[in-house]
Amino acid sequence: MRYAYGLTTALLLGGATATLVTGFPAGAQVAQNEASQMARVVPRAGAPDSFADLTEQLQPAVVNISTRQRVQVAGGGNNPFAGTPFEGLFGGGGGGGTPQTREAQSLGSGFVISADGYIVTNNHVITAEGKGEIESITVIMPDGTEYPAKLIGKDAQSDLAVLKITAGKALPYVKFGDSSKARVGDWVLAIGNPFGLGGTVTAGIVSAVYRNTGAGGAYDRYLQTDASINRGNSGGPMFDMKGQVIGINNAIFSPTGGSVGIGFAIPAEIASPIVEKLMKGQAIERGYLGVTIQQLNEDLADSLGLEHNKGEFIQSVVPDGAGAKAGIQAGDVVVKVGGKEVTRDQTLSFLVANTPPGTRIPIELIRGGRRQTVTATVAKRPTDDELQQSFDPSTNENDPLGNASKEQGESAVQKSLGLSVIPLTPQIARQLGAAEGTRGLVIVGVDPSSDAGQKGFARGFIILSANNTPVATQADLDNAIKAAKAEGRSAILLRVQPRGQPPAFVPVRLR
Repeated sequence: MRYAYGLTTALLLGGATATLVTGFPAGAQVAQNEASQMARVVPRAGAPDSFADLTEQLQPAVVNISTRQRVQVAGGGNNPFAGTPFEGLFGGGGGGGTPQTREAQSLGSGFVISADGYIVTNNHVITAEGKGEIESITVIMPDGTEYPAKLIGKDAQSDLAVLKITAGKALPYVKFGDSSKARVGDWVLAIGNPFGLGGTVTAGIVSAVYRNTGAGGAYDRYLQTDASINRGNSGGPMFDMKGQVIGINNAIFSPTGGSVGIGFAIPAEIASPIVEKLMKGQAIERGYLGVTIQQLNEDLADSLGLEHNKGEFIQSVVPDGAGAKAGIQAGDVVVKVGGKEVTRDQTLSFLVANTPPGTRIPIELIRGGRRQTVTATVAKRPTDDELQQSFDPSTNENDPLGNASKEQGESAVQKSLGLSVIPLTPQIARQLGAAEGTRGLVIVGVDPSSDAGQKGFARGFIILSANNTPVATQADLDNAIKAAKAEGRSAILLRVQPRGQPPAFVPVRLR
């Protein structure tokens, strides 16, 4: 189960008192002297006295999902930096111990959507943590029968996955409903596997539709419910009173780690077409502009003299991307895409991602206080691996370090730190995203057995200083190492800037 933390304050309503009378519409006014003439108001259809009949029909199609995985964890040993900011600073072990692989298990929920055994769940339910890998996926039916499951397809962006089991018989299944017709206050049922307690049913209402949690991304648009959802409910269905799946339980807000009545489900109108494509083995294509955005918060809106919470600010534009070709510039505020307003609940990312690649759409923006419209041809969003490569100089085919040799001879840097370095040129600095005028040394090779390697140093990192002395040449770093050894030091303090991150001081042991 994924959690979003940070909810630490409560909204307090003061200065007014509300009186609720069971059975009467809000705002209805009835004269007191006519109270004896009032007819009893009965609940409308859809508010049942019991959910038992509906649960009995639906529960056989809701399954538990168990995965067995091998996870790589940091090794033990004496870690001189344990509990300090240096431990695992760049994703390294921090303690110098050998990484160990251990067996782990995870639990989640899912639901059968066809008689021949197709099952929907969350991608994070069947995806290993970190560097781990899934060894097996098991589906457990409500009657306790277990089936090995095959992964048919998964999509990290929407957090959806489709599994297939072979039961040798027709299975009970459920269907997707129309989440676009959900209304705040509608009853919903959630069935799943919280904390490994299989077949747990909770009821609540739709608390909000199209809720944006602030997490960002193309699919930050959820149905919110107060039905209890906890760890292990991930991937389970949220049903309407017709017994149709209108949401897939996905996440909660919680200051405590447990349910506080704020849960989120992926709307069926988003999930259903993605699931259909995954079942057919089709690729999920999304629109892409190639821009970095920021919500137009209060401070930013005030500084620009614009209305709050409408539109999104463009921080940067990818050269030669769809946005750049359309004429979008950093500093623009996009307010409409294809005639649809950009708001907190209908973000730029959502609108663009759900526009088919190749579509020409008008984009209305504000630049310098004036509104104007540009036309963009939406591009196809690169895969996560391709996007990662664009920020990773060690895998980028346009590596700014080119074929810089990792063999720099038996220098003090290589012998003592396990690093190969070259001077930072203005061209490399620009391609690495370093600020203009940055001086230092670029790492082009790392010995993984060295302390620097264990602490996550990588090709493309920039060394800015050694023992608080700026370094611009290999000789500068050689001299700093020699001086440290002459003073009897066993480590040297490097100030290092990873690509796309702020600089940090890291002590590295000499060898």
